Amino acid sequence: MVTCGTLHKVPVLTTPERLSEFQSLLFEQSEKFRWRLQAWAVMSNHYHWVGVSPEEEPDARSLKTLVAQMHEVSAKRLNQADGLGGRRVWCNYWDSHITFETSYLARLKYVHDNPAHHGVVPSAANYLWCSRAWLERTANRAFVKQLDGFKTDSLKVPDDY
Repeated sequence: MVTCGTLHKVPVLTTPERLSEFQSLLFEQSEKFRWRLQAWAVMSNHYHWVGVSPEEEPDARSLKTLVAQMHEVSAKRLNQADGLGGRRVWCNYWDSHITFETSYLARLKYVHDNPAHHGVVPSAANYLWCSRAWLERTANRAFVKQLDGFKTDSLKVPDDY
């Protein structure tokens, strides 16, 4: 699981176009490094994603490069659009290697539902820049029901945005 916020929590992904562009960049970079996304949520000042690392080279060690390239490309695009060359956009990211199924499922639910958690939308399935609608379209109904049963209030995820 990866979590990152903008520097000083400043909203920079403030339009549908910016949210879509960043989400597309996340998809491109994860595909480039062969990470399989399981959940994602892109908000105006932070993002989360859960992914499965590739089993062969580049393996999980590619995460640092994936995130660095995503941040570099998006910061350059945002700074150019805002006429703010050199502005630091992203703050440090956090990653967790999840090894227990219950931890994985709780974090998966947390990321799928993050926009609703922050009160951006009543239902995360209605938020275009997260994976909840994709989950409901593609996953087995029993799995979605199982996932919805997980509590996320005791998770220790850096998410005070």
